[in-house]
Amino acid sequence: MKQRCHMAMIYFTWVIYLGGLAWLAWRAMWPLAIAWLICIPLFEWLYIRQFRGLSQLMGYGRIVDEPAPAVAPSKADVTFYTALGCPFCPLMGERLNELQKEMGFTLHKIDLTLRPDLLLSKGVRSVPAIETGGKVLFGLITKKDIAAAIG
Repeated sequence: MKQRCHMAMIYFTWVIYLGGLAWLAWRAMWPLAIAWLICIPLFEWLYIRQFRGLSQLMGYGRIVDEPAPAVAPSKADVTFYTALGCPFCPLMGERLNELQKEMGFTLHKIDLTLRPDLLLSKGVRSVPAIETGGKVLFGLITKKDIAAAIG
């Protein structure tokens, strides 16, 4: 299974979260609404923090990375597309930050959670995504592959 999150599923989880909160508030179930408001984001945060260990159990496979061989400095512009709720995006962010320190490229981070206009204009259907040199790469990519694309 490709290690990425489809934007439709991310939006679906946000609809469930907000819809559940609205339903509980409409039914005047205030203690449950407060618990929902606090516990769901806390669960999501824990899920993302512990994802390295959970990924294999969930069918995504192991989270592995290949270090980039000797890299040359680059003046490339790299755009990193991410979304709130994607467990792969923080992992890709770490890899990009480490490579940026080594290569010196310019990194722009764009959160697509509230930017559906970019989904249509850029053709991004899943995150994490990296755009560099006119190419868009999707999924959790190794540092070796990122460095080769930026090269």
